Amino acid sequence: MHERAGTRALPEDLINVDDVISAYYDITPDLTDVGQRVAFGTSGHRGSSLDAKFNEAHIIAITAAIIEYRASQGFNGPLFIGRDTHALSEPAWRTALEVLAAAGIDTRIDSRGSYTPTPAVSVAILGATSYEWSLLDMAVQYAGGVVVPIYESASAEQIRWILADSAVRLVLTDTAAHAGLVESVRTPGLLASVVYDADGMTRLYAAGADVPESEVLERKEALTSDDLVTVIYTSGTTGNPKGVELTHGNFVASALNILVSEREVIDTPDARVLLFLPLAHIMARIVFVYAIAGRGRIGHVPNVRNLLADIQAFSPTALLCVPRVLEKVYNAAEAKTRGMRLKAFRWAARVAVDNSRKSFHGPVFGLKREIARSLVWDRLTQALGPDCRFAISAGAPLSKRLGHFYRGIGLTVIEAYGLTESTGPAAANRPGRVVMGSVGQPIPAGAVKIAKDGEVLLKGPHIFRGYRNDPQATADAVDRDGWFHSGDIGTIDKHGFATITGRKKELIVTAGGKNVAPAVLEDRLRGHPLVSQVVAVGDGRPFVGALVTLDAEMLPGWLRNHGLPRMDAASAAGHPRVLEALQRAVDRTNAQVSRAESIRKFVIVPGDFTEDNGLLTPSMKVKRDEVLRRYASTVDGLYRDARGPQAGGGRRKRGARRGGRS
Repeated sequence: MHERAGTRALPEDLINVDDVISAYYDITPDLTDVGQRVAFGTSGHRGSSLDAKFNEAHIIAITAAIIEYRASQGFNGPLFIGRDTHALSEPAWRTALEVLAAAGIDTRIDSRGSYTPTPAVSVAILGATSYEWSLLDMAVQYAGGVVVPIYESASAEQIRWILADSAVRLVLTDTAAHAGLVESVRTPGLLASVVYDADGMTRLYAAGADVPESEVLERKEALTSDDLVTVIYTSGTTGNPKGVELTHGNFVASALNILVSEREVIDTPDARVLLFLPLAHIMARIVFVYAIAGRGRIGHVPNVRNLLADIQAFSPTALLCVPRVLEKVYNAAEAKTRGMRLKAFRWAARVAVDNSRKSFHGPVFGLKREIARSLVWDRLTQALGPDCRFAISAGAPLSKRLGHFYRGIGLTVIEAYGLTESTGPAAANRPGRVVMGSVGQPIPAGAVKIAKDGEVLLKGPHIFRGYRNDPQATADAVDRDGWFHSGDIGTIDKHGFATITGRKKELIVTAGGKNVAPAVLEDRLRGHPLVSQVVAVGDGRPFVGALVTLDAEMLPGWLRNHGLPRMDAASAAGHPRVLEALQRAVDRTNAQVSRAESIRKFVIVPGDFTEDNGLLTPSMKVKRDEVLRRYASTVDGLYRDARGPQAGGGRRKRGARRGGRS
């Protein structure tokens, strides 16, 4: 950075605007001098009128060439022309208008007389979570460009669609393999791709060495809150992903409001947040922005293979994660214990839940807390980092019991709710104001309400400006009053705390006409250590059923703790003890809903749902429609004989015990 960057301008930095404009008209370029001919850069014709590089003759020639090209291509429609804030824009604009008028071209200008800034260049970033990713993100934004993040797991076809739809000119990738994938689907507008390894970063620095600091600062200062900053493509469970356009104003509004509501989490002198979720996802991306806007520090983890070691090295005060991570941590800790230690673990877990709920008081319970802390709690809190006080959880509901468990051992889980379209959190719990099972209250300056049909509606300065190249989808999503229709269904209590119960389009309507939100069942059942994924079924059927996949990672520990021999997932799927454990988990899930909404039958399907087999999105959401298509025959089998033996899923037990692990 130049030593005077960000300082007050000195007299020698200033120009005489009158002299610049006079030179535009008075100086005629010498065509024998290559440096005085028309020369295009990234922003069009460049140069100064004082050295005969940007004069009236240049603009006349450029405009005449445009007229000739239009005629050669058969274009006869109106031509739109604008101007920016550069000193020579006004005289160049007038020259061009005169030439166009003389040629009889139907020319349109802004009736308000406002400026039309240079179009922003779209730059895609494809790579794992890293410091370089965030650095390049900030650099592109600072220069007035538009960042288009791409998941590192994206397919060639998804990459092709994103590059074309956003008119990406430059792609930055973290590996040569990713660069090769980009090259395989190169779009006409793509100028280059750069691998941002150590050598690549050096080359990028060198490429910008001749760019004046003043030009970069000029670009930054020209940005407004309405300017586009990023286009984020939703992972989409069906069809091509939609590009969500977010502005600088959206980012600023989200950051400022979260810094107010979540100051303890993100804006303290010692705040350290560890990112291991993909930066292509809005939550990881916006949390980085929060840290930049506040006083926090950010750690980047490119993969989770060494996550525990990275946690110990960085010692975060907060983790950004999805509920599945917190479930895995608990289940893994439980799986490592057996015999009397397993009983002690479960006892300590119950004490933690009671501690969070403040169910008991007095010296006896205080003694229980200290014993539980020494036996179990300290080991878990040390594994998550000795300084970790918060976990920011989004993407799916966390079970109330697990939320109480973590708070009871000293880790407050801040559940939040938001979408890409809301620039991350639209509602969030706050330290000291956590309602378990809810996603908290609306962020300051934002609003949340529930429509008559149960849909969650959002409003505020953090709501996106529209979908890329899809005005109809934008009109369908945002009503005339400015409310964004999220597609989620939920409730709001009298204190303003929102709870999300499912997706509107995913509602199951049974043959009896009962509307069932599958997420309520799926999220609760997924908390069992044996379960990896769950998809509830039953649309147009006599009752609700479920497809279940086993968690191959957790299976060995569960088998050992239950005195069973080692076996693979395929063998375990038919083992009576495994089926009995899953049935108990289903019964506990059913205890939370009505009889008509309960899971009556389930079946264990082979394998798992992953990104690689196309059944999970990069943000770890199940592609429900694709699962139902592939397992159509399995679903049919669930209902083939509704009166026959139920493959797990008997009658819901009255008063069934809630919580616990089998």
